[in-house]
This record gives sequence, structure tokens and C-alpha cells, in this order.
Amino acid sequence: MGIMSFFGRNSQDSDKKEVNNKFNEAFFKFIGGMFTDYDDKGETYLDSGYNINPVIYSVINQQAKKTAAVPCYIKKVKDENSRKQLTKLKHATNYNMSTAQSVKQLLLESKAYDKGDKDFPLARPNPLQTWAEVRELYKTMMKTNGNFYLYMVTRSHPQNMGEPLEVYVLPSQYTQIVIKDNVGLEPNSNPISYYLVNLGDQFIQFECENVIHIKYANPNYGNSGEHLYGQSPLRAALKNMQSMNVFLDLNIKTGKSGGAFGLIHGKGVTLREGQAKAVKDKLLEMDASTENLAKIAAVSQEMGFTRLSLTADEMKPFEYLKYDEKQICNVLGWKDKLLNNDEGSNFGEYLKTLRKQVITDDIMPDLELLGQALNDQFLPRFSGYEGCELVHDPSELPEMQTDMGELTTWLDRALKSGAITRNEYRIALRYMALEDPNMDIVTVSEGIISLKDALENPFNSIDG
Repeated sequence: MGIMSFFGRNSQDSDKKEVNNKFNEAFFKFIGGMFTDYDDKGETYLDSGYNINPVIYSVINQQAKKTAAVPCYIKKVKDENSRKQLTKLKHATNYNMSTAQSVKQLLLESKAYDKGDKDFPLARPNPLQTWAEVRELYKTMMKTNGNFYLYMVTRSHPQNMGEPLEVYVLPSQYTQIVIKDNVGLEPNSNPISYYLVNLGDQFIQFECENVIHIKYANPNYGNSGEHLYGQSPLRAALKNMQSMNVFLDLNIKTGKSGGAFGLIHGKGVTLREGQAKAVKDKLLEMDASTENLAKIAAVSQEMGFTRLSLTADEMKPFEYLKYDEKQICNVLGWKDKLLNNDEGSNFGEYLKTLRKQVITDDIMPDLELLGQALNDQFLPRFSGYEGCELVHDPSELPEMQTDMGELTTWLDRALKSGAITRNEYRIALRYMALEDPNMDIVTVSEGIISLKDALENPFNSIDG
């Protein structure tokens, strides 16, 4: 036996035998060619949550509007190392940066990307929607269902094969993943055959290679391909959603009945069946009439009323509603103080901090998922967009504005101490860098002495 044969490296066949994707074997071996399934309440989260629950709608609507408001640009990558450092900085700080970190971000951006930005390759996603609507639907689908499917209609001409012409958002609550008949066990083998949209008695297939699937992390694994789907945040708040809906329905019933539920009886004298029926009929007639004095009636004996229901004060439904509201906001990653409730009006400046926090903790992480998916599966399909990436920049939002007084104070100290150049000073203020080479020289103090000259001649008087 040769030494290469001994180590199992004597042929490509032996390499293939050594590498076996046990994961695919464990989870897809017995469901090849079949539908996968995970959360059968996808429609519930939409129909009983977003569509009729005012808290869920308000939270997700605020999130969707803010998501669409974040400016985005397509940048040409100039320096990959600077781009990686920039990405690490954003992830480490979650966009909640100190003054020094904000300056570092701007300087890294100036090194990572070419000046200016490119137009988006498609002016509109399709004739029926705008990109702002697509981004709103993205956030809505992710929060209600945990999944977002973007279908690309692509060119079939050999010259521009695979280039998208239009994109459409698929309904997440009706979309299923179908596994290949024979799932490969080799590395990097995609087990998905196609996506299936089930609309009543219609089953429409969408090619796997033309669907961008974005999802939240899902720890639920099983033999039905559950982990291929994202987990809906509302799954954890399903009981709170149902509880809130019950109390909202109860509020309607209480309003219709006037809050009264009990028994009418005579005091000291037993009402006969005919008398009791006559009293009830009269009450129904009084309730239905809109005529003047219709609510006044006369009886020939003293009547009594025994209440069988709890009053609103006794049930305290609004306490339950507040509790459910907080839990729903928690799972959706939002702050209940931002829902225009009475409590929020007392927080003043604190609300500004909360508005910034929901952008850094909720809006931007989801936009990072969207940007990564489009950079990997959408932009590379277009000619002329090689090495480009979609960048979301929240710095223009009112909530994310830098304190200019604090920034300029920091920059002044950094400039005088030789930590930054004058062009870097301008970049930190979001001004264009100047072509004058002197603007890229590190200087100290206000006499504009280069750092090199200052070190060579420490006795050189700046003040003359």
C-alpha cells in the first residue's frame, strides 16, 4: 500500500467518501420530495394579531415605517480591510457609538468605499410597488411570521442570464419549502428544491435559485424541516395576543349591555312567570326605543336586582391589557412608552433615548439581515455592480443625530494633539475632503506646524 493510499488522499473518490454531510442525512433523509412544515399559526399571527389587535398593529406599523425611512446607498468597495473593520465596529457597538467611535466610523467609511454612490439597479421592484413598500412589507413579514421571501423574475437571454427584471414579495403565511427528492450528502449541498405558495386550491412553484429567503433564528429542529423556517416573534406572545383580544371583545359586550348582568325580582312579593316576562319585554322595548321619555316605566310593586357579574372596577381589565401590551412590546423589540399612551407623555427627554434605542436594537439588526441577503443574492446578478454592496445609514434619522458641540470639541482636541488631519476633521463633519496635500498632513497646535517639523525642532516657537 502506497503512503498516499494509506492516508486516504490517493484519489478524488476517496476525498468524497471521507466528506459526508451528516446534518443533511439526519434531518432530510426521510422527507425528500415532501413539504416541510413548522408553525401552523402563521395566518393567526396576521389575522388575529396584526389585522385586528391595535397594539400589535401599532408596534409593527411604527417599525415598518421607521425601517423604510432609513437611508440606503449602494457603495463600491475600495478597501476590503477597512470594510471589514467598519463592519466589526458596527456590530460591536450596535450603531450606538460614542463620539470617538462615530469619528472612527466615518474615517473607515472614507477608506472602505469609493466617493459617491451608485443608482439602485431597479428603479422600482415591480409595476405595483415601490422599494419603500417592499421594505415595509419586509419588516411586517419578519415580525408577524419570522420569514420574508423575495421572488426575482430574471432574464433568460444568455447574455444577461439570471439578471433580475422585477422582484415581488411572496406571502410568508402561505409559503412552504419543498425538499429535494435525493438530498445530497456532500458539503454545501442545498436541500431545498423549490418554494410553494398555497393559495386556496392553487399551488404555485417558485424556483429555489430565484427566491431570497430571510429568516429569524429558530432553535426548533425536527423531522419536518422546522429549522428551515424562521420563528415568529408573536409565537411567544400568542397567549397575550389571545388574552388581549378577549378583553377587547369583552369591552364591546360590556358597552352593549351597559355593564348589567343579573336577575330582576320582586321585593317581598314573588313575581309570577307572566309578570317576569312582561318586565323583561318592557326593558327590551325601553332599550330599543329612541323616543323621549322611553327610558321611564312604571311598576305596581317594589322591584329588586341581584347582580351576577363583576364590575369593570372589580375585574380590572385595563390592568390585564397593560400587562399584555408590555409582553407584546417585549417580544416585538419595541418600547410600550412609544405607543402614545398616557404614561409615555410623562417621560419627556427619556423618550428620545427610547426612540434611539429601538433603532439600534431592532431596526438596524433587521436591516443588516436584509442588506446581507441582497448583497449576497441580488446585487451580484447585475453587470457593473461587481464589488458593490448595499449600505444602510441611520445617521440621518432625527433620533440618531450627533451632538455637534460635543463632536467639534472632541475634533478640536484631536486636531491640536496631532491625532487626526484636517481632511479627517472635515470627513468627521461629513464634508468633502480637499485635494490640497497639506490637508492630509498631521499638524499640532494652531500654528499648523507639521508633526514631523515639531519633532525635529521641539524649540520651534509656534507663537513666534
